[in-house]
Amino acid sequence: MPSALSSIIRDHRIRVPTLTLVALAFTYASTMPYQSMIGISELGLSDGAYSGLIFVAALVNVTTSLTLGIWSDRLNDRRPLVLALSVCGMLGFGMIYEFRTAAVFIFATLVLIPISNSTYSILLASIRATTNTMERGRGAAITATVRALFSGSWALAPGLIGLYLLNSQSMTPAYGIAGLASLTCFCLYLFLVRPAPKREGAPIQHVGFLPSLGRIISPSVLSRIGVMALLIGMQRSNSVVSPLIITHAAGGSVVDVGFMAGLVAFLEMPFMMMWGALQRRFRSAHLLALGTLIYCVYLALLGFASVPWHIYALVPINACGTAAILSIPISYMQDLIADRPGLGSSLISVNTFVANGLSAAIFATGTSFTSYSGTAQFAAAIGLVSIGLLLFLERNPRAVRLPA
Repeated sequence: MPSALSSIIRDHRIRVPTLTLVALAFTYASTMPYQSMIGISELGLSDGAYSGLIFVAALVNVTTSLTLGIWSDRLNDRRPLVLALSVCGMLGFGMIYEFRTAAVFIFATLVLIPISNSTYSILLASIRATTNTMERGRGAAITATVRALFSGSWALAPGLIGLYLLNSQSMTPAYGIAGLASLTCFCLYLFLVRPAPKREGAPIQHVGFLPSLGRIISPSVLSRIGVMALLIGMQRSNSVVSPLIITHAAGGSVVDVGFMAGLVAFLEMPFMMMWGALQRRFRSAHLLALGTLIYCVYLALLGFASVPWHIYALVPINACGTAAILSIPISYMQDLIADRPGLGSSLISVNTFVANGLSAAIFATGTSFTSYSGTAQFAAAIGLVSIGLLLFLERNPRAVRLPA
């Protein structure tokens, strides 16, 4: 059986969406580290206004992803949708770079960029539509490998862009780079993907919006979304608490924060490949439970860190657990509604939205009664709870619903 990477290279239906996802990663990686600095420091938004802006933008993103995911399952060809979303990215990022005003920043961040971000789930849906015809373990391994390549861009882009902006008085050129990345996504789909021929035989099944939402709010799906959100929220709380532990309890500096983040991102890619290979032989839920347990060990030990080298010693454990939590849930969520690739992939955006809220709640609750180090250990306890809930829900294997 060919490896997941060779399957991606050989299959045009997977190769082009994967290349597009790698390009798409640059839009996130080039802007997210600088977004708050641009909005608050350069364009003069207040902290409260910026927080409200980001919250509403997240709502727009999840609503758009759900709507387009449902609609994409009705389409014979997702190519025009990817092209239109790429244009939204080009306009949104390009307007911020060109005009550099608070009004343009707010409009682009509220409307064009969240719509453009739906490209992620649509591309994953395209890949899932192809892997649905494969043996399940092979399809899961391909998805994990695609996610590893996406992370590779995340590991590479911030450092390169940081060097480019080193002597710049403004961070807005990062949005120009994101606009070029969106243009790359547009060109990949325009020139490398042929319009799909019209289907012959059975017509495309048109499922209404409300019945599609009914699939999401069914107890079986909704409970698993909740567990995944709790698990990912636990992992995301580390992005808030670990820099504080490094610079306070461990006595490190902001240089240590950046260097550790880079090391973890660099190691995530091979670990994701490893988890993808294991998905050929083992159930996703069991592997996710193992990966989460590894991450809980990292968080528990992080709470005892008192010097910088303690943090660096935990990097391999951090990267191994993070790789599982970032890659395996993609296939797991898509499996919940496997016969509808667009709807199933849109669950990723729903899960991310809820996870961000839970992450903030974990941090707020932990810091209300303990230190930053204690909050890391509190998050580890939450992770153990999520493992127990996951294994309880998956105590009996679920039949994955595939198209007839």
